Amino acid sequence: MTTDHLLRMSETPIELELSVQPSSQPESERGLQPPPLFQLPLPTQVPSDAHQQTQLQPELQLSESDPEHQHQAKPVCINYRRLLLLLLGFSLCAAILGLVYYMHHNHQKSNIQTDKVTPCVSPACQWASARLSMSADPFTQPCDYFLFTCGSDALSPDNGVRQRGQGIPGHPQNLKEKVVWTERRGQSKEREDRGLRKEKIPDRKTVLLQYLREILGSKSNDRLGSTAVQKAKGFYRSCLDTKSIETAGAEPFLTLIQKLGGWAVSGQWNRTDFNSTLSLLMRDYATFPFFNLYVGKDPNEIARGTTKRYIQIDQPDLLIPIEWNSRTLKSQAKTQTLRPFLAACQRYLALLGARPSSSMIHVGTFISLSSELAVTAAPLHYRLSKRQLYQRMTIRELQNRAPAIDWLRCLQAAFHPLPLIEDDHVLLHNYPYIVQMSRIIGIWLNKHELMTSGPVHTYMVLNLLHTLMPALDSRFSGTAKNLSMDLGDTEGVADRWKHCVLETERGFDNVLTHLLSERTAHREAEEIIQNIFSSFKSKLHELKWTDQKALQFVMKKVQSLTPRLWTTKEISSEAELDLLFSKVTVNTNSFFSNYVQLLSLWQKRRSRLLTEQAEAADILSVTPFLLGDELLFPMGMFTPPLFHPTFPRAMNYGVMGFLMAKDILHLILPDVYSQSETVHAVGECVWAHYLTVTEKTGRGTLSAAQQQEVWVQYSALQIALQAYHQSLKSNPSDTSISGLSDTPLFLTSFSQVHCDSDPYSEFMPLEPSFLITVICAQSDLCPTSLQCPNETQQHSLQTC
Repeated sequence: MTTDHLLRMSETPIELELSVQPSSQPESERGLQPPPLFQLPLPTQVPSDAHQQTQLQPELQLSESDPEHQHQAKPVCINYRRLLLLLLGFSLCAAILGLVYYMHHNHQKSNIQTDKVTPCVSPACQWASARLSMSADPFTQPCDYFLFTCGSDALSPDNGVRQRGQGIPGHPQNLKEKVVWTERRGQSKEREDRGLRKEKIPDRKTVLLQYLREILGSKSNDRLGSTAVQKAKGFYRSCLDTKSIETAGAEPFLTLIQKLGGWAVSGQWNRTDFNSTLSLLMRDYATFPFFNLYVGKDPNEIARGTTKRYIQIDQPDLLIPIEWNSRTLKSQAKTQTLRPFLAACQRYLALLGARPSSSMIHVGTFISLSSELAVTAAPLHYRLSKRQLYQRMTIRELQNRAPAIDWLRCLQAAFHPLPLIEDDHVLLHNYPYIVQMSRIIGIWLNKHELMTSGPVHTYMVLNLLHTLMPALDSRFSGTAKNLSMDLGDTEGVADRWKHCVLETERGFDNVLTHLLSERTAHREAEEIIQNIFSSFKSKLHELKWTDQKALQFVMKKVQSLTPRLWTTKEISSEAELDLLFSKVTVNTNSFFSNYVQLLSLWQKRRSRLLTEQAEAADILSVTPFLLGDELLFPMGMFTPPLFHPTFPRAMNYGVMGFLMAKDILHLILPDVYSQSETVHAVGECVWAHYLTVTEKTGRGTLSAAQQQEVWVQYSALQIALQAYHQSLKSNPSDTSISGLSDTPLFLTSFSQVHCDSDPYSEFMPLEPSFLITVICAQSDLCPTSLQCPNETQQHSLQTC
């Protein structure tokens, strides 16, 4: 072979093609492959014969056409193959070394990251980990989060909103994908109907009641702890003891009636004085048959900074069903409901031992008196239009205008031991009713009390029965439930434990406040409050405002607010609690006697409100509120599973941080919505994401209220995420749970919230967890692209 010929051979281009076909590898090998983003091209097989023929075709053609060159072409071909094998060997070695280095480096990096993130192993975290494992993962199963909307009636399907599961690629309700779904379900039984059975965190009020239930049901340190705490727990347990309540029957109530002088229904009535009986019902049994009592401030004085509280007198909660006649502008008894109401009253009297021959007389006079009082009552909207609220007058003036009631005597009994005089002011919320009520009572006392039936006294006794009905056996509550159903009330009866927690709070609110305060992580709660509020203020600067003055107006209002945890300083020790409840005797076998004491405690609580200057903490409050220049966050917000001091901060910010930010935005929303153009734009942008992903592009529009709610929840998620990242800057360490940490744990925790129960949830037209998809659009925050596994289109969506 000549030198020129060798030179020409060396100039021949040599192409190396490395074919990667992971689908042809066994499952065990594919399982060891690095993540797709970092997957290196590895030579998995030698070049094909066809490829070799293409590369060697010139040489083969030469040897066939010229026999003289066959001998000369053979060593050239051998040299060429040696060179190719040599290069291929070098490439294979380099790839193997690269893979070894990558896996070693990646393993070291993984170990470093694992070392940095400490798993949370507290009991609370173990519970949360188990809960997360039972829910769908928003990153591996993104389609499960498109399955339904929060306000199912907010938009109809004709407006472009899917019903549960419609339009989801691969969902069984999508007929076009039925075959695909069948195959997928066979491959992964675990995911079957995941969207339909995924658990959701209960609404915040239920979460708080469940937490209080655990506190009251705990028997730890009962003998060593506060006597007031023991009494509160004993009251709760006696409420749960339905067997003892059923055994007692109506006897406890009948015994109580005899202490009040009896009544005509039982055949033994001492004809007690009307005002004496009324004041006794108000003082000891929190029963107000003819009017209601409240304690509160005068809104006309609030603007001047006055904190004085007044006794406020309103129309009562009438037992008889009534309706408002907009033509005559009067209330009237509902004709169609009088028959079931009459039947219920007869049933009550029968349970109390009334003779059938006389019960109809008592029921008839009760309904007649109730109807007369109902005519003078008026709904709130009418009283507001007539400016009948907060009408001020002295007790002396009230006595002159409504003389049938001994007002000073009754009010002194209701607010005992506070000293009241005739010159003290009260506020009326329906002055015409109070005047007419007094006239009606006067007529009935003068004309009808001479009757042996004693209708006014019977009216008061039946109102007392209504007050004490929660402490009586199921025959009474069952009658009340049947009446409610006949009146069209389809709401179910609350669970017994929930009812008992609420009743315990009515009388032992100070005890529960103390117990909740002991278990609240004050430092951690204050930290998240300050971080969320700081992030909220930063968010306001990012909005597009109509003008600079609008921003200054809103920021001035926001800067004047002081956010803090809402606690009470009224009771600071168990010794004070024990003294306050020293006269309370709890009988674990008699819920009725315990309940009677609770009513007395409830009335004393109302008396305290009249003299307190500071706003007492409401233990059952679960949302922040504005009080002057303070933004107060109740302790009841910071309870598990929504919040726990041992949770990773990512979890606390993903759940509670989001809820807090949403609440703040709702409080400030009127100012923001009227002054910023961003609300509409962001709402429409998020909605465009939803329509695109669910293949409903071009259909459906949002109302102004829906745009607001979409903006609120999307902004709240952004605020919470920013606050979490800011907290990491000051304290980089955070724990992990279920192998998740940082932003993935934040978003996964947020996905558990679902549709939070608040007054605005009806305006949310999509599942809040879908906001994760919008957050992750064109973002490096998420570990993977949120696309449906079998979705053919890859959507390019803008960042909202």
